[in-house]
Amino acid sequence: MNVQNRNLDEARRGGITLVPENLDDLWHLKYLVEPGDTVSTVTSRRVEGPDDLQRSTGGERETMEVDLEVEDVEFHRFSNRLRVAGVIRGCGRETEIGEHHTVNVEVHDELTVSKQWAPDQLERLREAEEARESEVVVVTVEEGEGHLHSVESHGVEERGSFSYQGAKGEHGDSGAREEMFREMAEAVERLSPDGVVVAGPGFTKQDLHEVLMEHVDVERVSLEDTASVGGRGVHEALKRGAVESVAEEARVSRESRLVDELMERVSDDGAAVYGVEPVEQAVEYGAVERLLVVDEFLRTNRDDVGDLVERVEQKGGDVTVFSGEFEPGMRLESLGGIAALLRYRID
Repeated sequence: MNVQNRNLDEARRGGITLVPENLDDLWHLKYLVEPGDTVSTVTSRRVEGPDDLQRSTGGERETMEVDLEVEDVEFHRFSNRLRVAGVIRGCGRETEIGEHHTVNVEVHDELTVSKQWAPDQLERLREAEEARESEVVVVTVEEGEGHLHSVESHGVEERGSFSYQGAKGEHGDSGAREEMFREMAEAVERLSPDGVVVAGPGFTKQDLHEVLMEHVDVERVSLEDTASVGGRGVHEALKRGAVESVAEEARVSRESRLVDELMERVSDDGAAVYGVEPVEQAVEYGAVERLLVVDEFLRTNRDDVGDLVERVEQKGGDVTVFSGEFEPGMRLESLGGIAALLRYRID
């Protein structure tokens, strides 16, 4: 997410101007834009005219800036757009004020969202903005050389090149080969990605994969066959969807690990609770180490659950918002949509 401007007061009320840069950003907006918010953007609207002219031309569309009071928000994943419907409260045509209108927000559209921002929404926005940085790196390797690239919203950036003396197709100096692998692993570790794609021709990538799995703390490392290394190899991996796949797997892995820990604590030492009332009690005691909540449950229970999120953060706890589209979020949904890992057991 490209956040271009923030204009908030001390109470977190005001407008934030942003530009979604990919499909994930539109998905985030589904949970940032709510009924009652004001969305200001450029849109097109059919111009009313005489009935006979309407019939012959179908009506012309005019581009205008609008301030829309939001009534409904829908995310259409397969059409790559966010549908925001509401009432026009401001625009260049006075006759349009008070009329209903729908804005289709697509990737690279600029909009300003004005509202009373909740802490969890600002945190989600921060995560979406940071996702512009490297969450996934692509390592391409063949005998004698290796390359490290990070995948950014604006494109692919080279982060390092590595080599050792030895003919391609041969291990050559095994000590130099292992040293190159270690250097590449250290470079990956410094970037702290969520996922790594190891790509290249032949079997060298399998050896590097083993080194990365041993030395790098990362959620997901995947292998991809490519005919080339360097920039061309990264392009091949991108075309095949390898980067999107490993990023999604990394998120699911994190969320799955938290749900597994929740279930283990519930059945073992009891330092966990689930359901609204038990979580409320744990928050009151200041016992919540990490609050787990499904995004859709949070959206539909904004007032009550949003207050719990804010209180947890005020008392030094962490909050993880799960995607209800993936298996860990579905498991959490079956437990009531909200749970908490506790600092200590409460009776």
